[in-house]
Amino acid sequence: MSKSRVTTIRQPEDQAEDMEFVARVDGIPASELVRDAIGDYLERRRADPAFKSRLAARIEADQAILKRLAE
Repeated sequence: MSKSRVTTIRQPEDQAEDMEFVARVDGIPASELVRDAIGDYLERRRADPAFKSRLAARIEADQAILKRLAE
């Protein structure tokens, strides 16, 4: 099993109630529903050309800073 990390979020009460209800109907823990939702979101981001472009720009900028700091 891979390592895991605990993350705490704040959400509106009605959203939390809806999430817990949907998880109960689906017969899964709320934590699994959240993990699945985050996984789906990350997959969509990775497939988004605009995100990929911003990511490449961020990597390039970070590499320039790291190179400057290493000099």
